[in-house]
Amino acid sequence: MSLIQWTDFPPLGDDRGSLVALESEITVPFAIKRVYYIFCTHPGVARGFHAHHNLKQVAICITGKCRMILDDGKQRQEAFLDSPNKGLIIGDLVWREMHDFSEDCVLLVLASEHYDENDYIRNYDEFLEAVGL
Repeated sequence: MSLIQWTDFPPLGDDRGSLVALESEITVPFAIKRVYYIFCTHPGVARGFHAHHNLKQVAICITGKCRMILDDGKQRQEAFLDSPNKGLIIGDLVWREMHDFSEDCVLLVLASEHYDENDYIRNYDEFLEAVGL
């Protein structure tokens, strides 16, 4: 089974430009409780390096691009985010790393839960324990 799962957001628009609608439980496969975005990431900086016990996310590169690594403890896969109308679905208990941010990258993240520091797993060995490995 692939860790890389995409959801498409059909662009709407006309000769004036494009628009993408993100709708909770319609175009996004869960109720959205939190939205944040990452920008102005310095060259060579990687982010993430954590998992969540109970959190689903959709990551969308609004502009620019980055590389995401997803890991369930058994397999590691990478995906390139480079489209404002394509979202990467990230499930519970998936280790995530973000690399190779372009200078103009704005990475939007939609989350199924409010921020909870206790939900984070920030140590890879603890993550492997949590997934039963």
